[in-house]
Order: sequence, then structure tokens, then C-alpha cells
Amino acid sequence: MRTKVREEIIFYGRVQGVGFRYKLSCLADAYGVTGWVRNEYDGSVYAQLQGTLEEIEQILGRLGQDRYIELEGIDRKRIPLDEEERMFEIRR
Repeated sequence: MRTKVREEIIFYGRVQGVGFRYKLSCLADAYGVTGWVRNEYDGSVYAQLQGTLEEIEQILGRLGQDRYIELEGIDRKRIPLDEEERMFEIRR
């Protein structure tokens, strides 16, 4: 069995108003990753992703290929797993 991790990720750049949260949600569903995402008041996007490290890396790579999204920076930090979580959601 592959080890699951949970990461807190903050995305900087052109990430609001370009379908970023929807794209991240679709990718999370496609890879079977759980967690959530929300816009922040400073223009960044905050997310928590839980899955294998490989799945999270794949999602981050695909986000960077979107023509409307411009990632200027990403802060990542490992946080404790949420064993009860079963889906990915977009929060307001």
C-alpha cells in the first residue's frame, strides 16, 4: 500500500478568477485525492490535499500547464492526515 500524506499548499500568481479552484477540484477527483480549496483575501489560493505524494505531484504539474493559470510561487507544508475525509470540496 502506498503511503498517504496531507499537504497544506498556498498558490501565488494569477490563481483567482481563472477557474483555478474548479480545475484543482477536477484533478483531485481524477486522482482520488481528498481535501479542500478556497480563495484568500490576499489573492492567493489555499488548499489541503491528501493522497500519495505521487498523486499530489501529478496534480501540481497539471495545474502549471493550464493556459489561464500563472503560478508564481507555491508554499507547501506537510500536516497531519484527516482519516475521516472522503472527498474534495471547494470552500468559499
